[in-house]
Amino acid sequence: MAPSTKVLDGGCWGWAIVLASFMAQLLAYGSPQSVGVLYPEWLHAFQEGKGMTAWVGSLVAGVGLIASPVCSACVDNFGARPVTIFSGVMVAGGLMLSAFAPNVQFLIFSYGIVVGLGCGLVYAATLTITCQYFDKRRGLALGIVTTGTSVGAFIYASAQNELIVLYGLDGCLLIIGAVALNLMACAGFMRPLNMPGYYLKQKAALERNTEEHLFEKPPLDDLKITTGSPTTTPEKSLTAKELLITIDTKDLAIQTEKKKHGFLAGLAIMKVIKKKQQAYSKYMHSMHEILQDQAMVAFCIGVFLFSLGAFPPVLFIEDVAQSQGLIEEVSVIPLVSIGAIATCVGKLVLGILVDIRWINSIYLYAFTMFAGGVALLLIPITKTYMGLQILSVILGFFSGNWSLTSYITTKIVGLDRLTQAHGILMFFGGFGIMLGPPVVGWFFDWTQSYDLAFYFSGTCVVLGALILFLLTLPCWNRKHSENDRPDVHYTSNCDKVASVA
Repeated sequence: MAPSTKVLDGGCWGWAIVLASFMAQLLAYGSPQSVGVLYPEWLHAFQEGKGMTAWVGSLVAGVGLIASPVCSACVDNFGARPVTIFSGVMVAGGLMLSAFAPNVQFLIFSYGIVVGLGCGLVYAATLTITCQYFDKRRGLALGIVTTGTSVGAFIYASAQNELIVLYGLDGCLLIIGAVALNLMACAGFMRPLNMPGYYLKQKAALERNTEEHLFEKPPLDDLKITTGSPTTTPEKSLTAKELLITIDTKDLAIQTEKKKHGFLAGLAIMKVIKKKQQAYSKYMHSMHEILQDQAMVAFCIGVFLFSLGAFPPVLFIEDVAQSQGLIEEVSVIPLVSIGAIATCVGKLVLGILVDIRWINSIYLYAFTMFAGGVALLLIPITKTYMGLQILSVILGFFSGNWSLTSYITTKIVGLDRLTQAHGILMFFGGFGIMLGPPVVGWFFDWTQSYDLAFYFSGTCVVLGALILFLLTLPCWNRKHSENDRPDVHYTSNCDKVASVA
């Protein structure tokens, strides 16, 4: 591919990548994001407690987030196309396997873990390949791609409801599993601009045939397929993650040389071990510095409490309406679909608001948390189906604040440590999502009512908003002033943008 500035601004193929990534997220996240439609069916089919059954929906959403560092590493090493193909097999296989689940425990593995990991791989792959193809229009491209999850939830909620009526629960899972195989077709469009890390190591090992070149930094020009990204100056110091990858490359070269130089290779291996220890120490020190930032700690706590309280309605809202006698069965347009469309609008609107210079992104996030918490507290006292629809819209709109996480993380720690900090943040978010639905289910099993459960959820979200607001006030004299808005210039380095969106 000839070098061109149009590559980083999308080009014809760049927008094909956006469309393929949008469809990939729609196909992967459609069923998990509308799992609330399946939840009442599983309760009826397996006759298990709501707390135990809720683990299925919590794991499918939380596992992918917790494993996001692993998913990003897979994309860095093997590329977006192979990872998307493999994730298509995982998602489709997990959905089809769930059709034959004899109990909830099997469903937790097949739907919760297998499908959840597949979705995490799709998310990392689609964001990475989109960031490679776009520079100035990257925000617009990522916004289009990430709305695929919300559009998928809207479509799949109604589709799964109809498929259950026509073919039963097992037939529904088999059909949507077969549809998910189209993820492999989406992967065909994901032509890489840069050679993945695994192939870089193989190429580096073949090119290094002498010991004196063993510990030199590999020339970037030799490791690139195209020059679609700005050239890095040799004087630029390596980050912790880049240092680890460079050392791994040299280590592979040693393995090819050690048969020729027995004693010298042994000494070289000792040097590599020492350098790896230094690199990992630098990496852990960087993680420690991130967690020393008061604003980052407050943000992690806020995201955890928001995930703990705001995710359960996605799973339980249909069962709430049925258990209160507000509706006999899931409506043609389920509450999950209404919330999904509101989330899609929320992502776009909040993304526009955060670009306004005088709006503080952290306080905007805290406000969305507070408003969402109030909506959760109103669910127990709502006695009409129309009221639940309105609250689903409000809660869905403010749940679109997930689109602000990478922006706020960059504001707090800077672009150089974005990948590490965002991985930590997603771990807290995934942990909260995993715990939220089972806790709400246990509250129902204990009290036979959702009232106390949603009071608990709403209180957690409001508490998280207050903690985030209070701990980020300017009077705490944080390292970065609240009034500073650092200029964010995204690079084409996949290690820095793999988890951005």
